Amino acid sequence: MNKLKLGIPKGSLQESTLKLMKKAGFTISVNPRSYVPSIDDPEIDGLMLRAQEIPRYVDLGVLDAGITGKDWTLEQNSKAVIVDNFIYAKEGLRPVRWVLAVPNDSKIKSIKDLRGKRIATELVNYTRRYFKKLKIPVDVEFSWGATEAKAPSVVDAIVELTETGSSLKANNLRIVETLLESTTVMIANKKSWKDSWKREKIKRIALLMKGAIIAEDKVGLKMNVPEKNLNEVLKKLPALQNPTVAPLSKEGWFSVEVIVDEKIVRELIPGLKNAGASGIVEYSLNKVIY
Repeated sequence: MNKLKLGIPKGSLQESTLKLMKKAGFTISVNPRSYVPSIDDPEIDGLMLRAQEIPRYVDLGVLDAGITGKDWTLEQNSKAVIVDNFIYAKEGLRPVRWVLAVPNDSKIKSIKDLRGKRIATELVNYTRRYFKKLKIPVDVEFSWGATEAKAPSVVDAIVELTETGSSLKANNLRIVETLLESTTVMIANKKSWKDSWKREKIKRIALLMKGAIIAEDKVGLKMNVPEKNLNEVLKKLPALQNPTVAPLSKEGWFSVEVIVDEKIVRELIPGLKNAGASGIVEYSLNKVIY
C-alpha cells in the first residue's frame, strides 16, 4: 500500500488543525505521550512536530508533506513546494503577524531607531535578513521563550508573533512595525511532489482542508416559499452562487436553498420570514468546495 508521511503541527496550531482535519474528513487521535497520532486513513502516516520543525523535515524527505506556518518556511529558507495557503491560526480565521515591539515609554519611534540596538526573537534568521536588507545594523538574538518580558531589561526591542495584539498590550508593549504577515500553509517535499500518487494524495488533503476552512464561518439555509413571494425572498439572499430553487410537490410552492455568512443570519432570517418564507432551517457545513 502507498503511504504518505504527513507532518501535523504540535503546539499552538494543533487544536485548530485537528478540528479542521476532522471537518475535512480525517479523524486524528493524539496520545499526549506519543508523537505518532492515529489517523483513520490507512494511506497516511502522521507525525506530530512543532510547526518550526516541519519545513526542515519536509526538505530532508523525512516527511512527504506537512502543515506549518509560512513564517517558518521563510525562517528556514525552505525549498519545499507550497501546495496551498490556509487562512487560520490558533484563535481564528485570520493571518498572524510578526511585529517589532518596544516598551510603551521607549524612545524608539521608528524602525530606523533600532540602529545598534539588541532585539530578541524566535524568528532570528528572517529578522536578520529583514534588517540587513534595510542596511540597519542590529544585534538579533534567539529567544527561548517569554519574549515579551525581555524588553527593556534584557533587550531594546522584540520581534514577536501576534494575532490580536492583546498579549503585547498586557505587557506594556507597543508595535513599531509589522515585519511579516503569515498564514498556515501545506508544503510538500520536492521529490514527493514529483511522485504522481503522493502529489494527488497531498492535493486531495489540501482541497478538503480548504473546503473545511471556507465552511467555518458559513451556514446553509433552506426554506419554503410560495410562488407569489419568490422574487421578494430571492432579493434578500446574498449567495456564494445563485440560490437553488426547486418546485415542491405542493403546487405554487418552491424550496429555496443557499449558503450565507453565519454573521448575517440573525438579521437575514427575520427578513426572509417577513418576505413570505416559511419552514426556514439553518444548518452547519463541513466543507464548501468551489
